[in-house]
Amino acid sequence: MIRLRLSLCALGTALLAACASTPSTPPASTAVVAPNANLVVQGIPPVPQSLADAIGRYNDFRGHAFSDWHPTQREMLVSHRKAGANTAQIFRVTTPLTDGEQLTDGADPVARASYEPRTGQYIVFERAAGGNEVGQIYRLPLGQAGAQPVLLTSPDERHSINTWLRKSGQLIYSSVPIDRTAQGGTRTKVTTTFWVMDPAKPEGRRKLAELDGGGWFAGRPSPNERLLSLTRYLSANESQIWMLDLDSGVAKQVAPAVGSQEAKATYSPAGWTPDGRTLWIGSDRAGEFRELMKLDLASGRIDRVSSHIPWDVSGVTLTEDGSKLVAQFNVDGRDELRFFDAATAKEVPAPAALPNGNVGAASFDRARNELAFSISNAQGPGQIYSLGADGKVQQWTRAAAAPGMDTSGFSEQKIVRWKSFDGTTISGLLTAPPKKFTGKRPVLISIHGGPESQAGFGFLGRTAYFVQELGMALIQPNVRGSSGYGKSFLAMDNGFKREDSVKDIGALLDWIATQPDLDASRVLVTGGSYGGYMTLAVSTNYADRIAGAIDVVGISHFVTFLNNTESYRRDLRRVEYGDERDPAMKAHLDKISPLTNAAKIKKPLFVIQGKNDPRVPYTEAEQIVETVRKGGTPVWYLRAENEGHGFQKKDNQDFQFYATVLFMQQTVLK
Repeated sequence: MIRLRLSLCALGTALLAACASTPSTPPASTAVVAPNANLVVQGIPPVPQSLADAIGRYNDFRGHAFSDWHPTQREMLVSHRKAGANTAQIFRVTTPLTDGEQLTDGADPVARASYEPRTGQYIVFERAAGGNEVGQIYRLPLGQAGAQPVLLTSPDERHSINTWLRKSGQLIYSSVPIDRTAQGGTRTKVTTTFWVMDPAKPEGRRKLAELDGGGWFAGRPSPNERLLSLTRYLSANESQIWMLDLDSGVAKQVAPAVGSQEAKATYSPAGWTPDGRTLWIGSDRAGEFRELMKLDLASGRIDRVSSHIPWDVSGVTLTEDGSKLVAQFNVDGRDELRFFDAATAKEVPAPAALPNGNVGAASFDRARNELAFSISNAQGPGQIYSLGADGKVQQWTRAAAAPGMDTSGFSEQKIVRWKSFDGTTISGLLTAPPKKFTGKRPVLISIHGGPESQAGFGFLGRTAYFVQELGMALIQPNVRGSSGYGKSFLAMDNGFKREDSVKDIGALLDWIATQPDLDASRVLVTGGSYGGYMTLAVSTNYADRIAGAIDVVGISHFVTFLNNTESYRRDLRRVEYGDERDPAMKAHLDKISPLTNAAKIKKPLFVIQGKNDPRVPYTEAEQIVETVRKGGTPVWYLRAENEGHGFQKKDNQDFQFYATVLFMQQTVLK
């Protein structure tokens, strides 16, 4: 499957050490949950063991994510966290609905892996340490007892698996330098280097090209393996397709045409026709939404294929012979599969009824034209199915939960809409608590990151506890700047318009006040990354209308964020937030940043951060914690020394969950 979504002051050490210390063991009647050694805990009251026992069954939902089909056998690689494990790892599933064979292990999660493309004699996978996102590539032989992963790349750069040259079994991967290897700890210029390597002989790797910028991604090579399609990501609203000659290393732009005067648009390669003359692409050049199109490489002509579907195409997979194409479309927050005859470029009916839910990934295997796809819904996390050439659907994996945990009655999400300050219609997903909860219900507003991400349908995981057991109404808004609603909507929060998205939450608070079953006096706001900025911004702009806020890895000051985020991301973020090197923009960013307005934060604040975060550095959290505390507002702070942009390890996630419930009890559940 080719994915087409494009998206990107420390406190004193003595104080931190004191806050991280573990208290002596209390009597059993007052037993508390001790944070593990990697957690720095400040201002958070002791978490009663009784609370952890009561909510612990919501801590063990375990689904599966598809990684790759074997090139010759009917088996697949999946990412999964097994019972009792702390992180997700790679498993090989050889027979549907059987326990997979665990292939990788370690303290850090592994989500991406691929078989060697000729015989599948080994796999390659990516892994980063402690959440730092400095991905490394490893080779792991299969069928060898006790085999250990072999590191193939330099730890001084960030590496990504791109694609394979299937005929020769060579891997194409990309490398980007990181700031800690630069003089002075930052880079003024960033490049992306593409390499080709036989993973069995990594010392013979060959440089294909070195290109300016950090927004380059490679797609599939042409059928004759002479050309490699590239995406050059410039912003959420602009990208290009380039073609790299694998022999000469020369790259040239093919879409939009060089010198074209057309408006900015996004372009992504999605696959080739068997003759190598035409490229399937996704592009919003013809309208608001990203359509499936065909690009004739010789003439440059682009033909529309899915103009009859008024939603973004988000992924494409083709059969090996190029006769069938399956595309994912993001329909108002729910990904759906649509089937096409590749020869005629016409949509055809689905060959079978598919399970209900949100599609996470889809990919044809090469040997049998069998389609693997994952599904999640309100009742459970990702489960993998396949659709055979005979039209039969078969389930491959089964989601797991704690003993006695029944998810069949979990509340469904529904779309709600409201008018913002300027008349723009904003939408979100509302998950209402079960009917056993009566009276006006407290509200949790959970804001996505990105900012060009999207709150979509699917399983809520631990968050379901807030709805099912605490009786809270969950609203996941898609404020302006979210993807999925057209390119104009996507650009409505850029630069000087940043706070317009915050006003969308103000309008949501107005809407909540009109709903007979929602309690506008008990609203808690939370969000991660950009959603963390939004959470802090709501805390400064609407302090009198919320009961508290939970900021997870959020931006507290745009200028310090842009100065300190990893350099390979900086220029891409400047397009979205504004270029702080421009005096007028710098003044604006300083004016609207939550840190500048921290004195307005009057309601309790909970800040959660990973120490190794390369996107939003931990200093963003610590400066807002320190400043808000000086103003007298209570602040809880939880930092994980072995995490990055959000917690991925179960033991850290568990403590975060317990502390979050405790915070809710003291703010909106009194």
